[in-house]
Amino acid sequence: MKVLHINYTDHEGAGGAGVSAYRLHRGLRKAGIDSKILCRLKTLKTDDSEQIRKRVLEYLIRPVAERLGLNELEGVASFSVHRNRLFKEADLVNVHCIHSGYFNYLALPKITRLKPTVWTPHDVWPLTGNCSLWLDCMRWKTGCGRCPYPENYPPMRRDGSAIGWRLKNWAYSRSRLRVVVQSKWFLEMTRQSMLGRFPIHQIPWGVDTEVFEPLNQEYCRSVLGIPHDKKVLMFGAVNSKLSNKGGDLLMKALEILPASLKKDLVLLTMGHRTEQAFERLQISMVHTGYISNDRFKAIVYAAADLYVLPTRFETFSNVCIESMGCGTPVVSFDIGPVPELVRHGQTGYAAKFGSAEDLARGIEELLRDESALQAMRKRCRDMVVNEYSEKLQTARYVELYKKVLSS
Repeated sequence: MKVLHINYTDHEGAGGAGVSAYRLHRGLRKAGIDSKILCRLKTLKTDDSEQIRKRVLEYLIRPVAERLGLNELEGVASFSVHRNRLFKEADLVNVHCIHSGYFNYLALPKITRLKPTVWTPHDVWPLTGNCSLWLDCMRWKTGCGRCPYPENYPPMRRDGSAIGWRLKNWAYSRSRLRVVVQSKWFLEMTRQSMLGRFPIHQIPWGVDTEVFEPLNQEYCRSVLGIPHDKKVLMFGAVNSKLSNKGGDLLMKALEILPASLKKDLVLLTMGHRTEQAFERLQISMVHTGYISNDRFKAIVYAAADLYVLPTRFETFSNVCIESMGCGTPVVSFDIGPVPELVRHGQTGYAAKFGSAEDLARGIEELLRDESALQAMRKRCRDMVVNEYSEKLQTARYVELYKKVLSS
């Protein structure tokens, strides 16, 4: 079986979409599947991937499309994907993130007619006229327009969401797809969207449980220069200033914590532009920067007592299963798919959505109850091994691919 993935990047270090697509590719290769990647940003030094190169026409189309509020239409190179060697050799195509300016979704009908195609959305952009997170807006169900969040990624200079929705709906109506989502929540949302016309499957992302595993906490803290007698709270985001990451809610929660706890607390942060947001707090901090190496990332997770995910919007959370794979429970909000992972009282604390007070309560409650924390550590590890391992994810995808090819 030969599988071709289409994604913006082939690199696991390029954000969540890059991490997830690369891990699936890697898992398939380990299972003996001939997996390749076709991408705009090529970083791998092997022939596992090839680049979709920019066309001169893209530079001319982009400013016009942006003025009209129609993002993602400049990727004219996608209309020639069917001529690519990897595409011709593939038995099946797995499309991933296609809203980064390199792929025009109007090319989907032709691609899906030529090859059996599975689409694995990494966010809700395929369901909407433009945005990749909708917060409290439900207009994606009926056709978008009058967008309340034109600044959300990808930002619009003018509201073209209604036209974008119609164009996507037109493209989908002429395409042959199977859709794969990662959570029960995302599954229900997709069924209510214009993608609901296709068969939809749920396959969660997985992690390598031989890499993300419980490690000696004292050793991990020594590596990071963290005192062994401190309580360690971890937070990570590519950019903590993005509103959906909830950095402001975490800030409020940390301010609420009692002084007796804060003096013994270390905030361990990971990602770009993260530590500056918390500098005014009177809490000791250790910042690692952005980490692309999974083994070092596991050391960071294992050094923490708790991981805090103050998110406002998720379709899944890789950091949850990475942290839990290392035996580190998570405190988050009861929003979207998060409770599927952060099982309240079992693998962490699911606070009332948007309540910094309840988030602080969960942090304090678990940090002060060592016996409850230890019991959670084992349940976290067991959950990831039994439900969210990379091997299990790979097996589920291989089963789906065989089903698609046989039909």
